[in-house]
This record gives sequence, structure tokens and C-alpha cells, in this order.
Amino acid sequence: MKIDLTETTASAINKALVQGRRAIGTPAIGMVLTLVIVTDEENAYDALRAANDASREHPSRTLVVIKRVSRTPRNRAKARLDAEVRVGTDAGTGETVLLRLYGEAIDHAQSVVLPLLLPDAPVVVWWAVNAPLNPAKDPLGALAQRRVTDAYAAEQPIAELTGRADTYTPGDTDLSWTRITPWRSMLAAALDQSPCKVTSAVVEGEEFNPSCELLGMWLASRLDVPVTRAVSPGPGLTEVRLETTAGTIVLGRPDASLATLAMPGQPDRAVALKRRETSELLAEELRRLDPDDIYAAALKYGVDRLQLPGAGTPAADGQPAAEAGDAPAKPVAKKAPAKKAAAK
Repeated sequence: MKIDLTETTASAINKALVQGRRAIGTPAIGMVLTLVIVTDEENAYDALRAANDASREHPSRTLVVIKRVSRTPRNRAKARLDAEVRVGTDAGTGETVLLRLYGEAIDHAQSVVLPLLLPDAPVVVWWAVNAPLNPAKDPLGALAQRRVTDAYAAEQPIAELTGRADTYTPGDTDLSWTRITPWRSMLAAALDQSPCKVTSAVVEGEEFNPSCELLGMWLASRLDVPVTRAVSPGPGLTEVRLETTAGTIVLGRPDASLATLAMPGQPDRAVALKRRETSELLAEELRRLDPDDIYAAALKYGVDRLQLPGAGTPAADGQPAAEAGDAPAKPVAKKAPAKKAAAK
């Protein structure tokens, strides 16, 4: 069921939600959280589809905030809110409200969203595109217990990671980190089966892929070994090599779906390691609302030594990587020096 509201208010939207639930015969609210999606008109369809798929596991009220750019000074000065309320089969297993903000309402999105939040339920904000530099200080982000960004959608993903490290607040997370969960699980399981010491590592993947950088920093922070970041045509992550005292452990995925794990003294084995859809990544992030300390440690480890797009050399210790340089240059393999991990 869909209800269109033009030049409306938050009060009218709440009444429409109640009306819609009664019309389909489900007056009770069985949702576990409020998911706020901040996007533009171009990406709204894909973001909403991912949220609807994730709602099968996490029934939620989904508020899609779409900021519409006004063409004339007169329209920019006039605040206006249009809404589309969806309940029943049109909204997955929860409720969906598309909020289109015009004019001055764009700068006060939190005032529109606040009356529509589910009472006594967690709030998660997901920026599908154009995430703020400091999500926790954003007016919408300040309403949430969990703030989800995606560095891969940024124009300069590696610079985005540096900014995320500088402004990290407990509750922040990024879908680039979620994408490497199967890789981290597989590598941890491989090391559990091989009682040996890791001496170095190589992470190979697409250029400017933040997931590759995060995986490299995770290995460096947890294993306290030098990590080399190599570039490959992709797609995504293609290979991780761990040099150990017993030999080389290789986890390679050349075709984005099936990987091969090679370990010393054991036959090679095929493992499923496909690239996951956004809905799967979002569902994983909604399973936990507490701070992700492992993500924080990986993000902050050696971020100041990341080579940004255009940087000729990694930044020196103590100098922010964002100041390393702006001239275009294609990065080649780079090594993160060994550093004592803050937490084992």
C-alpha cells in the first residue's frame, strides 16, 4: 500500500502510517529499529531495495531522506516536504517513508526525521553516498547509535579512510570493512590450523580499493608484521599471502566468487568467497549495534602511512597522510612498517 503526501508535515506522515497499518490489518508495530538512509534521487532505488532485502532479517521502519536541489533562488528559500508512505508488501517486512526535502528543509533534515523515529528503538543512519566528514557530528548522525558509511562510494576512497580515522567515534562503521569479513574469518581459521609464526604478509587487490587497505591494516595491527600492499586488476580483493616459518599460506580469489586456500603440507582446497550484495552487508551491520573495536584498531593503525591517490610517498610518522601531496601518481606496492599493536 502506498500513500502519497505533498507539502506535508511529520504529523501527517505519522497519521498516514497508522492509517496504512489499519488498512492492511496489522495495527501492531513489530519493528526492532529505525533505519535512516541518506541518499540522492539517483541512488535512492538501489539503497531502498537493499534496505528492503535486509528488513527480512531486521524488520524496521526505513526513512529515506532525499535532498532535492532547487533550481531557483525563490524555491531554495521555500521549505517543502513531500512524502511517500509504504506499508505491507511495498515495504518489505516493515514500514518505509520516502522523504523528499526541498529548500530550507534540506538544512533541517533532523527536525523532519526526529518525530518519525520508533520510540525506544535503536536508530541506524546509513549514508549510501556523500557521507559527511564526521558522521557523529552530523545532525542526523547525532540521532543514531550506529552510523554506516561506504568509503568505496567516495571519489577518493583512501583519503576517505584517513578522514574516517581522524574523526572516528564509537558506533562508526563502514561497508568497506564489512566486505572483508569472510576474508578475515578464512585467514583466522587458516592460522588456527597452522601452528607457526607469521613473518610478513602481502595483500593484493584493485587500486584505490579501501577494503584492501583495511585488510592490510588489520593484518598489520593484529600480527605485528610488515604488510605489503600490491595492486592487481581485481575485481576487488584477489589474493592474500602470509609468509610463515612453516611456509606460505595463500588465499587467492581471481574470479570474484571461488577462492583457493593453499597451506603448507596440505592439499589446496576451494572455498566459497563471493562478492556480496549491499543488502547482505547492511544486514550484517544491523546485527550489532555496539562499537566495533577491531574496526577502530584496524582503521587507526598506520592510516597516517597510507599512500593517498596522488601522493608520491607515504606520509612520515606523525604527519597526517592527507598532507602527503596532491599531484596525480599511480601507487605501486607499498609496505607498512612493523609496529607494536595497541591491543592483541
